[in-house]
Parts: sequence; C-alpha cells; structure tokens
Amino acid sequence: MSYMNFSLRIVLNTTPEQLERLMALQAAFATVCNSLAPTVQQTRVWNRVALHHLTYRSMRERFPELGSQMVCNAIYSVSRTSRLIFQHPQSPFNLAKLAGRPLPLLRFSDSCPVYFDRHTLSVRDGQLSMFTLDGRMRFALALQPADEANFNEKKLREIALSRQLDGQFALSFLFSEGADESLSDVTGPTDAEIPEYVMVEEAQ
Repeated sequence: MSYMNFSLRIVLNTTPEQLERLMALQAAFATVCNSLAPTVQQTRVWNRVALHHLTYRSMRERFPELGSQMVCNAIYSVSRTSRLIFQHPQSPFNLAKLAGRPLPLLRFSDSCPVYFDRHTLSVRDGQLSMFTLDGRMRFALALQPADEANFNEKKLREIALSRQLDGQFALSFLFSEGADESLSDVTGPTDAEIPEYVMVEEAQ
C-alpha cells in the first residue's frame, strides 16, 4: 500500500493568556496519558480500538473537563507511543527483547504533544479554531495556496500541538492520499528513537 505524504507546520502567534491556556491543555492531556499508561503495562494492550474499549468510560468519568473527543485523542497518543516503544524492531524495549519480563511503565511529561482531530480543531477560510479547557481558541492563518489545497483536497491524518524550545507552540499537520485508515495505524511510527517527552520506567 503506497501513500503520498504531505506535512505542514504552523507556529502559533499567541498572547500570554493564550500561551497559558495551551500549557494547561498540554498538562491535562499528559495527565490522561499517564492515567492510561498503567493499563497498557498491566494488560499489554495498546491497540487503539482495544485500549479505547478498556479505558474510555473510566477516563471520561475521571476527566470530564477534557471532553469525549480529547480523551479519544489521548488514547490515540498512548497507543501510538506504545507501538513505537514495544513494537519497533530497534527499540530497546521491543517485546522480543523483554523476553517475557514485565512491561515498563511509560510516563508522559507535561511537554508531550497534544493530538487533535477534525472534531477538536478546524481550519476554514483562513481561520483556525481549536479546543481548549475553557472554550475554543481562534487564530488567523496566512496559508499559501498549496497549503489551502491540502486542507481542501487531501486526507488529514494527524494533527499534533507541540511546544518548541523557544516556548512557542506549533501545530503539525500530516496529510496523505490513500485509503481511509489512519496512516499511523497502518504504518506505525518509523523513527525508533524514544521521544524525549516519554520516560520508560522499567519494572523492578
């Protein structure tokens, strides 16, 4: 199965108040990820659909402020990261290398990416609207014609909000032309390096 991938990165021009709101969202998202991680460790389940069935109801009850769709996105984040750490052949924590030992526990830092989807973030007519803990946040975007075309014509596979070294937030969009499955569900992450926002705590 072949895909043509297109990526776009947009640095958000935030006010101090907007920056605080995005940092609060990032910290809340990390808290949900860390609440999901023990289930992965104990059950060895990180398939996105299976993990959703195991955890969605309890996560919604524990974190009502995050909303249903962002809980789904946190489940996606934990599934995606677990797949990289436990399945990538070059990962030091690949299941085969663990040889039956207990899984380590993943700990997500407050700097972990926040994943969005079309329900929690939209781009329309040069305006970006995104979910936060206290209502929608909006930005004006100066998109190039080719970027506008990507939003209008291609499948949007992944949206991630991350904080840069300079403290500003940026949104990364991944587009592709191909089948309807989520691209990362089909291919998995390709880089074996463990992300800096995840600490792998080996079981004693």
